[in-house]
Amino acid sequence: MSLIARAPALAPFRIRSFRFQWPADLLASWAFEMEGVILGWFVLVSTGSVLALAVFGSLQFLGTLISPLFGMAGDRIGNRNVLLLMRLAYLILALCLTALFLSGLAAPVPVFILATVMGLVRPSDITMRNLLVGETMPADYLMRAMGVSRTTADSARIVGALSGAALVAALGSGLAYVAVCAVYAVCLSLTFGVGIRRLRVVSDGETMPTALGALRQGFAYVWSTPVVRAVMLLAFLVNFAAYPLTGSLLAYVAKDVYGMNQTGLGWLIAFFAGGALTGSIMVSMYGAHIRPGRTMIVSALVWMSLNLVFSWLTTPPLGEIVLFVSGFFQSFCMIPMAVILLRVTNPALRGCVMGVRMLAVYGLPLGLLLSGPLVEWTGFSATGSFYSLLGLFFTVSIALWWRTDLWDRAAPVNAR
Repeated sequence: MSLIARAPALAPFRIRSFRFQWPADLLASWAFEMEGVILGWFVLVSTGSVLALAVFGSLQFLGTLISPLFGMAGDRIGNRNVLLLMRLAYLILALCLTALFLSGLAAPVPVFILATVMGLVRPSDITMRNLLVGETMPADYLMRAMGVSRTTADSARIVGALSGAALVAALGSGLAYVAVCAVYAVCLSLTFGVGIRRLRVVSDGETMPTALGALRQGFAYVWSTPVVRAVMLLAFLVNFAAYPLTGSLLAYVAKDVYGMNQTGLGWLIAFFAGGALTGSIMVSMYGAHIRPGRTMIVSALVWMSLNLVFSWLTTPPLGEIVLFVSGFFQSFCMIPMAVILLRVTNPALRGCVMGVRMLAVYGLPLGLLLSGPLVEWTGFSATGSFYSLLGLFFTVSIALWWRTDLWDRAAPVNAR
C-alpha cells in the first residue's frame, strides 16, 4: 500500500498546488508567531502596560475591516497573485523592523506604526489560504485538506513561539529578526508554485461589479443565507470572547500571574498550539466522519468552558494542561466552520463571502481593547470569567435560534 493509502490525512498532497502551498503557509505562520513573541514582549517590557499590550495585539487585526477587498481582488487578479503581493509586504516590513532593532532605534512608537501597517495586510492571509484550498482541492478532499492546512498555524504557534523566544534570549531582537526575514523570503519563493486555477471567468458580455457593489453583494448573500449568517455570528463571538484569553493576554498571564519570562510565555503559547495541532491532525484523519455543524457548536461550548477554568488557575502546570485541551477543541470548532462556508457558498461569491468572514475576526481586536482596561480594573480572573460566560450564553442562543440549520442531523451542514 502507498503511504497516502495508509495515511488518508496525506491525500491532499496528491494535488501539486497543495504541495507548494502547505510549506509556504507553514513558514508564513512560523514567522507570524516569531514576530508576535518578539514584539509582544518588547511592548510589554518597554511600556510596562497591559493596556499597551492589548492595543498592540489589536493592531495586528486592523486589516479585518478591509478583508472583503482582498477577497474581491482575488476574484479579479487571482488569489495566488494577491497572496504573493501580501507576502512580499511581510518581507519588506520585517526588513524595516530588523533595521530598527539592529540600529538600536527600536521604540514603542515606530514598532506600533509598523505593526499598524502589517495589521492592514496580515489578517487576510488565512482568507487567501482557504480560498486557494477551495479552488484547487476536490470536494472529497476538502475536510481533510482544511485540517492539514490548519496544522500550519497550529504547529507555528509551537515552533514559532518557542524559537522566537529562544532566538531573542540567545541573539537579541535584531538577529532574531534576521531569521524572521529569512523565513519570509523562503515562504515567498514557495508561493510562486501554488496553482492559479480560477473558479469564475468573466465572459465578454459580463462586467465585474465595482468594489462597493461586490461588497454589497457579499453582505446580501450572507444575510439572506441563514446558515452562513449563523456561522458568521459564531465566528465573531469566538473571536471576541474566546481568543483574547489565549492570545495576546497570555503575555500578561505569563509575566504577572505566573511570574514567567519570555521563554515561559513561549511554552504557554506552545501548549495551546500543541492541543490545536493535535485537533487539526485528528480532523484531517477522521474528517469524513465529522458532522460539521454539530461539531462546531459542541466544541465552541467546551472551549469557552475551559477558558472559564483557565481564568482562575494560578499555577503554570495546570494552566498548561487546560491550554492544551482548549487548543484541541478550538480546532474542532474552527475547521468545521471554514468547511461549512466553503461548502455552502456560491463559488462565484466565495472570495467576497470569505472576505466578509474575515470581518468577524474584528471581534478579536475589539475583545482585546475591552480586556485591557478590564484586566487593570478587575483582574484577569474576573475578566476571563465575564468573557467566557458571555460566550457560552450567546453560543447556546445561536444554536437554539438556528437549530434546524446547524443542529438537525438532516441539515446539509451535517452531511458527512
